[in-house]
Amino acid sequence: MSYRKRFEVRPESQMALSEIDSGFTGKHTDKAAAAGEMKRDDRRLGDLQYLLYAEHQRSLLVVLQGMDASGKDGTIRHVFSALDPQGARVHAFKEPSQEEADHDFLWRAHTYAPAKGELVIFNRSHYEDVLIVRVHDLVPESVWSKRFELINEFERNLALAGTTILKFYLHITADDQLKRFGKRLNDPKRQWKISQADYAERAYFKQYVRAYEDVLKKTSTPYAPWFVIPSRCKWFRNLAVSKIVIETLKSFDMKFPPPAVDIGEIRHEFHAAEAQAPAL
Repeated sequence: MSYRKRFEVRPESQMALSEIDSGFTGKHTDKAAAAGEMKRDDRRLGDLQYLLYAEHQRSLLVVLQGMDASGKDGTIRHVFSALDPQGARVHAFKEPSQEEADHDFLWRAHTYAPAKGELVIFNRSHYEDVLIVRVHDLVPESVWSKRFELINEFERNLALAGTTILKFYLHITADDQLKRFGKRLNDPKRQWKISQADYAERAYFKQYVRAYEDVLKKTSTPYAPWFVIPSRCKWFRNLAVSKIVIETLKSFDMKFPPPAVDIGEIRHEFHAAEAQAPAL
């Protein structure tokens, strides 16, 4: 079974995140056993993204969501390190600016959506507007409950314009999260990531789980599917996300565009210039 089929959420399926093993690693016993495969995938992903950029016919949007410490930053750093910056962008969704807040909730997401030839990664996304606003009662249910349909239509519009959308929920448990917070406390290189809000949000972990389960059920569509990725083992998280992105890019059956010049003529001119050049 492909990674895509293994982790894809079927439209309208009832998802119970508590029943999913966050420590699942498939056929691989540990990081060392998967190291060679991951290295090959890095090269393959880089090659496919270069082809996407060169062909300039379609685009790919990768959405990363998950609890605090689920590994969104780490996934970007490790999975997408081989991308050519000319055709790739990352946008982190934080608290809306005044300008963003003055528009409808999807305005900023559309602003950062990929153009043809681009692979864009959303670190958090427009889904915050049916997650944090729900958990913290920032807007009434009569408002956020209507946003599921609006999100589906927004993503359908992107898909019709040539953007393929892959949405990843990086799945960890409350215990996984607590252990990662503990490691941050003892790692000087990661202490800068600690905020009081992270620990305050832990009190709402169950509420976030319920909110995410609704998101997965109501917004996993054929044109913008969700994938629940077991993320306790960071290396497997990276492997699974990489596999799904590669499988998707390969399905595009992309081709390099034909040259815009007469290659024979250019080659003739090159050889003539080469023959006249002084020997070094």
